[in-house]
Amino acid sequence: MNIQQLEYILAVDQYRHFAKAAEHCHVTQPTLSMMIQKLEDELNTKIFDRSLQPVCPTPIGKKIIAQAKSVIFETQRIKEIVHEEEQSLKGVFRLAVLPTIAPYLLPRFFQQLTEKHSDLDIRVLEMKTAETLHALHKGDIDAAIIANQPVEDYLQGTLLFYEQFYGYVAPQESIYKKEMIKTADISDENLWLLDEGHCFRDQLMRFCQMEKVKVRQAAYQLGSLETFMRMVESNNGITFIPELATLQLSDEQKKLVRPFAIPRPAREIVFVHRKDFIRHTIGNLLINSVKTNVPKEMLTLQPGHKVV
Repeated sequence: MNIQQLEYILAVDQYRHFAKAAEHCHVTQPTLSMMIQKLEDELNTKIFDRSLQPVCPTPIGKKIIAQAKSVIFETQRIKEIVHEEEQSLKGVFRLAVLPTIAPYLLPRFFQQLTEKHSDLDIRVLEMKTAETLHALHKGDIDAAIIANQPVEDYLQGTLLFYEQFYGYVAPQESIYKKEMIKTADISDENLWLLDEGHCFRDQLMRFCQMEKVKVRQAAYQLGSLETFMRMVESNNGITFIPELATLQLSDEQKKLVRPFAIPRPAREIVFVHRKDFIRHTIGNLLINSVKTNVPKEMLTLQPGHKVV
């Protein structure tokens, strides 16, 4: 048994197809199949049921695969220990970022960072909060940028900045004529919100006390902030956007932005990782890059703002 064989069975489990797994591992399908067969012969058990399409692990195979994941994770940590001792900025670093953060934060620093550190391969994945926490627990990602400090015992967070929420209002809405939004002014019928599972939605619903709001989810289950902004720009309803998004707007679009009345809702943007995280050199590089490239006033909670 060797590490390569374990990597092969993990690839087959991921793709449920020997040819695709071989392509992922950069080997021929016969080579991958032969190595897995050798492992099965050594263990005297079948890891995969090849009679099924797509191929599936056997009951004992699922247990073997779970253990293989643990072995590969710990093996990777040996390399990480060496890289961290050398304060190396090389290798693959998997970073999850919330979909309501990534489009507005990453363009501010990501390209410059990767150009300056060409040996560092940062792979960004957009994930909702629940998916992110699950991926961190499994070790599928190295770190994440989420909203609000984690409460899980196995995680640790570093505050990056505070970001307030704004209304984005179509000219036909009555709120458009007002300088600030009061929660009592928000009409459910005209409101566009992200679907369940987005903490951006959950935070706003708590702040606005809209626990039973139905909004337009039946008509638009898979909406994005950008989609809802286009709806508002076509003179249709109200949505909410994060502060960094307002910095990308044209002068014409900024006319649709309305702040909340005090207290103004804000969220904490946090860099989070497991407590057994090793790659602090890369982590600190990301933290410093973010803090350097957001407006200085966002680094502290401003008077009149309330974290939700």
